[in-house]
Amino acid sequence: MDSCVSEAEKESPGADHREKKYKAHRQFGDRRGGVISARTYFYADEAKCDKQMETFINCIKASSGASNDGFSAIKLTALGRPQFLLQFSEVLVKWRQFFNYLAAQQGKSDMCVLEQKLELEQLKDNLAQLGVGDKDDIENWFTGEKLGLSGTIDLLDWNSLINDTTKISNLLMIPNLETGHLEPLLNKFTTEEESQMKRMLQRVDVLAKVRRKNMLWRTGVRLMVDAEQTYFQPAISRLTLEMQRKFNREKPVIFNTYQCYLKEAYDNVTLDVELSRREGWYFGAKLVRGAYMYQERARAQEIGYEDPINPDYEATNRMYHKCLDYVLEEIEHSRKANVMVATHNEDTVKFTLEKMNEMGLSPTENKVYFGQLLGMCDQISFPLGQAGFPVYKYVPYGPVNEVIPYLSRRAQENRGFMKGSQRERSLLWKELKRRLLSGQVFYTPVY
Repeated sequence: MDSCVSEAEKESPGADHREKKYKAHRQFGDRRGGVISARTYFYADEAKCDKQMETFINCIKASSGASNDGFSAIKLTALGRPQFLLQFSEVLVKWRQFFNYLAAQQGKSDMCVLEQKLELEQLKDNLAQLGVGDKDDIENWFTGEKLGLSGTIDLLDWNSLINDTTKISNLLMIPNLETGHLEPLLNKFTTEEESQMKRMLQRVDVLAKVRRKNMLWRTGVRLMVDAEQTYFQPAISRLTLEMQRKFNREKPVIFNTYQCYLKEAYDNVTLDVELSRREGWYFGAKLVRGAYMYQERARAQEIGYEDPINPDYEATNRMYHKCLDYVLEEIEHSRKANVMVATHNEDTVKFTLEKMNEMGLSPTENKVYFGQLLGMCDQISFPLGQAGFPVYKYVPYGPVNEVIPYLSRRAQENRGFMKGSQRERSLLWKELKRRLLSGQVFYTPVY
């Protein structure tokens, strides 16, 4: 719990002005509640983060030895103090909310996110009226970043004003939407906290670079950054995006994860795809429905902020297919995108296969991958593999004493799943009989 709170926040009355969603709450300090199909990491100290980074490095090496096109998954909460992710997420979200406020001032609030282009001259006037600075300062603000040359600013331009050269403590200046003035979110980090945040970013960079240092670049191992709770996710997505901009120039090696049970999933996908187009790098995505629904809803209701989850399962299905369709179209038009369809849903698999057929996307192009959890939905995994599609099983890794609790929860979930699934058992028996009759007792994967 203390790892989510800075020293300044403990003492500063400014902490009271922070949004509820991005403050640490003791009743939700244990993030394992209601979560089965995802590993959870807790901050102990910097040495523990270094050990977890070494575990990730060993997994990358193991992936390179297992196949020539493997994936290695990481969680950013394992690499540093979650306080940084909470605060950086709040800054990014409020920065976006400030853009939405300015868009409303120009009568563009009803447009879709990529169509909201703010007139630069009017934007300068609005910012000056809000007391952000005088027009000359604001002019330098945009021209220094070479933005607004077309006379307009969109959300991607706006987001780029917070970049990797900005001092972390300076990011804690955020706009108050009631007054429009910039105000400190809280007091600056201590020197030690600033160092902790920098070490977290360094660990992320090490993992992205280790592929080259160990000659894994040639073997095709890709790094997949898992999604986490919504109060961490804006920061996780932004850090992943920065890795993609740096390492996805030649091919997609860094994959971001999009949770389609979130109301804002489609906006996030379309914004990131558009950024990859503008900057010329390869877009890589893993699409999931999401693992934190019950916990997210309980937290939103208890603390008092808007539920970030789609209203029902069908809405999540529609969101998943909408996001997937958009990425598949990007693959069809540019061939500079890859997507991992991580699902146990047969309808979604059928939807993907039908779309690929319509668009002329061959499985041998290795642009579309399928993924399921180890020990689940083999009736989907094996037929896809036999048909020539790239299929992956999500395998937990790490020290045995840390992995066993996760595997125990997964076993309980899988037991309940099997009890209620006559169809799964029938298909498993059918596959067993097929192997016995054909003499193919052991399955040999095709790489």
